[in-house]
Parts: sequence; C-alpha cells; structure tokens
Amino acid sequence: MKTLVIAEKPDMGRNIAAVIEPRAKNHRTYLEGEQYIITWAIGHLVGLAEPDAYDPKYKRWNLRDLPIIPEQFKIVPNPKTKDQLKVIGEVAKRCSHIVNACDAGREGQYIFALIQQQLKLRQPVKRLWISDLTPESIAKGFAELKDGAEFEDLTQAARARSEADWLIGMNASRAFTTRHQTLLSVGRVQTPVLALIYDRQKEIEAFESQTFYEVKAVFRQDELEYTGTWQGERLTSKEKSDAISGKVQGKQGAVAKYEVKETKEYPFKLYDLTLLQREANAKYGYSAKKTLDLAQALYERHKVISYPRTNSNYVNEQNIEGMHKALHMLKSTSYGQMAEGADPKRVHIHNKAVCNPQRVEDHHAILPTLKRPGNLSKEEANIYDLIIIRFLSHFYPPAMYKQHTVLTEVEGETFKTGIKELLSLGWKVLIEKDKEQKKSEGPSRKSKDEEEDETQEWNERSFDIAPDRPVFCRKSEVKEKATQPPKSYTEGTLLKAMESAGKSIEDDELREAMKDSGLGTPATRAATIERLKKVGYITMQGKKITVTQKGRTAVELIRHAGVELLASPEMTGQWERRLHQISKGEASAETFMQNVQKFTVSIINKVSSQPPAPPSLFGGDADKPKGRGRGRSGKAAAGNPPGARKRPERSPSTPDNPVPSIREPLGRCPRAGCGGQIIEGRKGYGCANFKSGCSFVIWKEFAGKSISQAMLKSLLEQGRTKLLAFKREDGTAYKARIVLSSGGNGKLSLETETGTAV
Repeated sequence: MKTLVIAEKPDMGRNIAAVIEPRAKNHRTYLEGEQYIITWAIGHLVGLAEPDAYDPKYKRWNLRDLPIIPEQFKIVPNPKTKDQLKVIGEVAKRCSHIVNACDAGREGQYIFALIQQQLKLRQPVKRLWISDLTPESIAKGFAELKDGAEFEDLTQAARARSEADWLIGMNASRAFTTRHQTLLSVGRVQTPVLALIYDRQKEIEAFESQTFYEVKAVFRQDELEYTGTWQGERLTSKEKSDAISGKVQGKQGAVAKYEVKETKEYPFKLYDLTLLQREANAKYGYSAKKTLDLAQALYERHKVISYPRTNSNYVNEQNIEGMHKALHMLKSTSYGQMAEGADPKRVHIHNKAVCNPQRVEDHHAILPTLKRPGNLSKEEANIYDLIIIRFLSHFYPPAMYKQHTVLTEVEGETFKTGIKELLSLGWKVLIEKDKEQKKSEGPSRKSKDEEEDETQEWNERSFDIAPDRPVFCRKSEVKEKATQPPKSYTEGTLLKAMESAGKSIEDDELREAMKDSGLGTPATRAATIERLKKVGYITMQGKKITVTQKGRTAVELIRHAGVELLASPEMTGQWERRLHQISKGEASAETFMQNVQKFTVSIINKVSSQPPAPPSLFGGDADKPKGRGRGRSGKAAAGNPPGARKRPERSPSTPDNPVPSIREPLGRCPRAGCGGQIIEGRKGYGCANFKSGCSFVIWKEFAGKSISQAMLKSLLEQGRTKLLAFKREDGTAYKARIVLSSGGNGKLSLETETGTAV
C-alpha cells in the first residue's frame, strides 16, 4: 500500500509532490504517484462544535444556562471544506502509512490531529518538520522523517489552547452579552490586548502637559563649534532661564571634563515574525496581518524565505552552511553589490549574535532560501528587502564611532555635549543605500525637539577639541518646551507590547526571556488585532490605534465585574507560558484545563451579579457589527444574540449626547438647579441628567488641547485651568488659561496671563 502525505495547503502539497513524486497524476484534490498520495487540508477542515451540539437549548443565549463545560469536546467538519475532508478520508483507505506535512508549528500540528481524530485514521504517522519549501529541504526532510509520537506534547498544548479559548470565549461572551443586552466578544487573548490599548488611551487623555525651558549654548574653539545643554534641575521659570542664558552669552569658558571612547554598533538581530511585522509597520505602514500574508506568500508560493511564523532570532549550527550558500546566490541578483561586499567569515558557529542553538526551538530565524526571487509584487519585494538587508548585515563589520562627552563651564554654569563621531559605517552602509530609510520610520521617528536632546552625530568631520584651552560662548538661547503624553499604540508598538505581555522592557535579554509569556504567539497576534477591529472595539486613525466607546465599555464592564484576569496582559501571558511548557512536556494539560474551568465558573458567578449596563454606554451603531449572534471559540459572531434587544438610535436632536459611564462621577453639574453629575462620554464630558433635558457638555477638544480629567476638575471647581502653552497661526507662542463660562452651557474661552480674552 501507499503512503498518504497530508500537507496544510494545496501549494505546499504540490511543492512536496514535485520532489517526492515528480510524475504523480493530478486528480485536482490530490496527487498520486507510485509510492505516495499527496493531498492537503485548506486550513482548519475540522473545529470545535458549537454549544448547541451538546444541547439544543444552547441555540438561545441564556445566562441561566451558563457555564457550558463539556465533559469531552466534540469536533465537527467545516461545512465549507467538507468535500476536501471526504477526499482525505477516501484516499487514506488505500494507504498503510501517513506523513503529517502540515506547517511545522503548534497550529499545523492541531490541524492534522483534528483530521486524524475526525476520520479515525489509525495508520502509523511520521512527521515532516522543515523550515522552508525548497526542493533541497523537502528532500532532506523526507530522508529524516520523525516519529509522530515525538510531537504528542505539542498536540496536547494545541488542544489545550483551543479548548481553553472555547471555554473562556464562549462562556464569557455569552455571559457579558446576555447580561448587558449588547454583543460583547470576550477572549482569553483579545481582551487583555484590548485592555493594553484602553489603558494607554486613558493615560494619554489624563496627561496634562507641563511647560519647561531649556538653555542651549554654542561654543567655539578656533574653527571648532559645538552646542551644549545647560545641566541642572528642570527649569520651569522663564525668568530664571533667561537669566542663565544672558549670564553666559559672550563669555569665556573652560572644558571642565572631557571623555572619549570608541564604541561599536553591531547589526540588529535576525528577524522573527513579530520583529518583521513591527518594522514593516514602522517603515511601510503594513498591518500585522498584511505582513504575515506577504511573508507567507514569500514562503509558500515563491519559496524564497524560510518558515516565517517563528519566534526565534537565531539559527542552529547546521544553518550556517545554508547562509553562506544564500549569500553566494544573492551575488547574481539585484543585491549583488551588497553581497560582494560581504565577508563570509563573519558568520560562523561561534558568532552568538547569529548562531545560538539554545535560543532556537521549533524554527530558526527568517532567512532567505537558495531560490532566486522571481516576479515579486511591490509589497512582497518590500518584505523580502527587509529580510535580505537584515541577513546581509551580519556579514559586515560593526559600525565604529568615537563617543565624545564634554562638560563646558561658563560663569559657574555647566553645559553638557554628546558627540557621536563616525569612524566607519560598517554594516550601516547597507541601510545608507536605502534613500527612503529615514523618511519611512513612521511612529518610531523622533520629533525635532527630541532629536536635539540626543547625542549629536558627526558623520563627515572629526571632533578635535583641546580640553586644556578656553572656549568662547558665541550664542545662547532659551527654548520653551512641553512634556509629551505617551504615544498611541500603532500595530508595530502593540506587537512589541504583546510580545512582553504588556511590560515595557527595553533590555533585549529580558525581553527575550519574556517571549514564552507573551500574549498569543507570533502566528496568532495579527489575527487578534484584526479580531478587535472586526468586533468594533478599535479603529485606526492613520497608524494610530484608538479604542471605540464600545471597546472602552467592554474593558470597564469586565474590570467592574471583578474578573480582572480576563483583562490582565501579564496573567494571560503566564497562561501562554504554561501552554509552551505543555508543548515541551514540562506541564500538565489536564491541570491547565482544570484551572481554566474553575476560572470560567468564577466569571459566570461574577457577571451574574453585575447590574445591566444602559444601552447608551456602547456608542452608536457604527460600533455594532452585523450578523448572527453565535460564534466559535469566543469569537462571538457580530450582531444581536438571540433574545438581546436592539440598542435605540441616538436622538437626532442631540447629536453626540454625553454617554453615561460606569466610572465614578467626575463632578457636579454647574448648571443652576440641575444637581446632576458630570460623566465621561466619547467626545465630551456631560451631565448624567441629559435624558431629563440638561444639555451641559464640555467637549474634549478645545483650541488644540485635549481636555483631561484633571483639567475638567479645575474647570468645574475653579472655573479655569492653570496657564497652558498655545500657539498662534503665525507660529508664535503664548500662555493662557481655558475658562468655563458662567452660563451653565459648558462654553469655553481663552484668557491670557494678563486676564484679557483671546
């Protein structure tokens, strides 16, 4: 009898067949040769059953029927692909052995395991585990097939992940939806990610900018001229700043301290998927999903890169030879000049920045294969370019700099200067050739003021200062600045936060250690972000991610219910870590699922005692998805669930009515005779008595400023804010207070330092 090979997708199946059965007959849904029958899944052919498969009563969403905890999970074929599942079952009858050739990862293992379970396949199983789809890798993989039993722990982790998501998502989504009569999608990973975005947006809204001043001076010594920044406590007084500036200008000074040392900058790490998605978002504005799709096409269809769904930035010893061959291949491509300038000796098994087997688990870092790039689309070429430049950089020497630190003293005042003098570009010659590099850095690009605070780069001259000779302060000036709020998440920065479970970790080593505790996996993070968009919890404003009113309310209801774990990035990251341990045989899937079941019961108990939220909390219909009220694995389908009432439209006579919030009241309504409380809405702060006719509202945006809750408190209690910095249309700066009118209508105006209206 023959051996059945089950690939994950048709393209993969055809690539495999071209190597192991080049003369196989094409039967459209499978290929058959003398020894092998090669067929394929089309993603997930089988999935977990809906609740009504256990009891018809679950067709209607009812809080009293929860929790739903199956003793044994049922699986069902995907109706859209049931014909392909049938094909696999039929050809399997003619085979004595099976090769699992699905993607070499957790989800690929699960896809095969569900097919095997549904079709009751009893044949011995071998596992094809390869990182790219080149003929050489496929041939080598089949020559070194592994026993399927070696991957049982990975299968257990995959099942636990899927069933945990089903329990949390299906029960929590139904509980919150039926309790609050509005479709609320809740998930083990998506909800903590939403909470990250929500918390960042609240930080931004609560931020109150502070004005401060910076004194800069320009010093000259013969032909050398450099700039220094005054050192001391932050200056908040314009008068004191002006005094320092006037004190030093035109005066002679001395170099109080001078240090110089040579530094090296080594190439950035090879790409894993998350890092590739982050940089593609920063440079090209691609969503995480788009980058994944493009990388998958480069892997599957074009076969020019290795397996992209990896979480490793390193390679194994056996990859080094392939890297050298790939370098040679690139010499005959458009990257020829770059490849010719590379030094193969720099990439070897002792180079721990590249070859670190202890940091490689299922898959090594993303690498080019030996296949030359053919007809790539522009977007595919952009992703390939990122991968190639990063790959080639490790064959180049480090960039070399001299780091100069100068403390200059004038009239008792100290100024600090940092100079980064370029000695040799090294690997950076590769990115210098990319003319658009600096223009495309997106959200990671520093503002002009921030750049001035950084070390000054001297790329075309040497910094030759004589520390024992005097200097002259040619010019000094005072610059007015303002503290900046945290930046909104982009998809790139959100992926970084998901990777470290929301912890702000700048240290590369510590971030590496947190990878097993991140939110989701490299393969699933893009889908999580897309899910949040689809259910109406977040929207995109250019590259910035913004929480909708519905998304805000979802987070607040979950936290108010006392199930903080559902919205806790760090705790949910620990769950992902436990799943990783299960995949390595270091933890029990049974124990993990018992804990998930206990948590599911606690969610239902707490949500049941929560007061129903008013419909107006969830924003307008723009946030309400369309569709049926059921979904898989917590992915509650868009629309109203059975038994849920439709939310009323907003009154056309009161557009953007202030929306009541479950948060504490923010202050008393100043309108005479009202007595209501001010609460936060999507676009403004309004009176909770709006249904009774009170129209008081303070809009969140005024004169280019965002009205924070701290500013609101000042307006309600004192009628005005403290002095704030503003700019006129001609660019000149001035200071003024925002003032609340006494008319009880929430109207705002500006008043200058001298008390005159603007």
